[in-house]
Amino acid sequence: MKSIKGIIFCSIFALAAYFTCKCGFCQSINLNSLTLAIIAGMIIGNVFNKFIPAEFREGITFSAKRLLRLAIILYGFRITFQQIFAVGLQGFWADVIMLATTYLLGYYLGTRVFKLDKDLCMLTAIGSSVCGAAAVLGTDSMLKADSHKVSLAVSTVVLFGTISMFLYPFLAGLCIVPESSFGIYIGSTIHEVAQVVAAGSAVSPQVCDTSVIVKLTRVMMLVPYLFLLGLYLSKKSHTKRTKVPMPWFAILFVVMCGFNSLNLLPAAVKSGIIEFDVFLLTVAMFALGVETNFEKIKGLGLKPILLAGIMFIWLVVFGACTARFIV
Repeated sequence: MKSIKGIIFCSIFALAAYFTCKCGFCQSINLNSLTLAIIAGMIIGNVFNKFIPAEFREGITFSAKRLLRLAIILYGFRITFQQIFAVGLQGFWADVIMLATTYLLGYYLGTRVFKLDKDLCMLTAIGSSVCGAAAVLGTDSMLKADSHKVSLAVSTVVLFGTISMFLYPFLAGLCIVPESSFGIYIGSTIHEVAQVVAAGSAVSPQVCDTSVIVKLTRVMMLVPYLFLLGLYLSKKSHTKRTKVPMPWFAILFVVMCGFNSLNLLPAAVKSGIIEFDVFLLTVAMFALGVETNFEKIKGLGLKPILLAGIMFIWLVVFGACTARFIV
């Protein structure tokens, strides 16, 4: 398996972060292994990047993407349908409002104000409004945009999503949104699933659970969006487009929640699965940190960063208003 060296590399640092955060000092300052792992990953990926062997790269990418999806599926063992129903329509409507307004704002500003390419605007807007890089790549499967436009959109997601992971726990301390609705705030506004888990877990386990439920509801909204985009593009070009990609990991997460709701597993087995899931998430966080290359972000140019920055501010400010109003 070509990826194994990179996976082992990420796992070693993840184990170090995992056991470090078990100490009393880290627990007293509420430092979890996910936050520590991504900080360590960003330091290694930017300061010591040239020392990482090329054969590790595939495994690092595998850890950041595939292992993360497995971890999200297993996250379902922490959540029951009773909790999902408790979040209810409030989380759903927060997702709908933030997705629609952010996408329309990004597309309008990008095409009319910044005069950017339509494909780039669409990719950047969907990355901010739905689920980050996965939404960008799903949309690109329809648009067939130039690779540099995809890279630009993904890089802005990484930049502002990374800022979100550290900003939102700080905002929780300012109480701009009540803790009872902070999970809805995080899940309906932060870009990537991984970033939602990191930010939510830094606030509290309850906030993290709610934020993941809301975020994965938002991820599943990618399917109807891509379906409508496919219809629009087919009508416009009169050609057949590729099939709509299905976010199976989000669907399997719901299946695991349903199984967990039946309470069939012994407590010790369930606890073991949850601990293993924490480790997988830590591995994915470290890999994500390594792949956060600030040199690439510096070379983006000003306009795409400004566009993504305005959408980020919109998500933070209007998202807070939505979360307060909707609960």
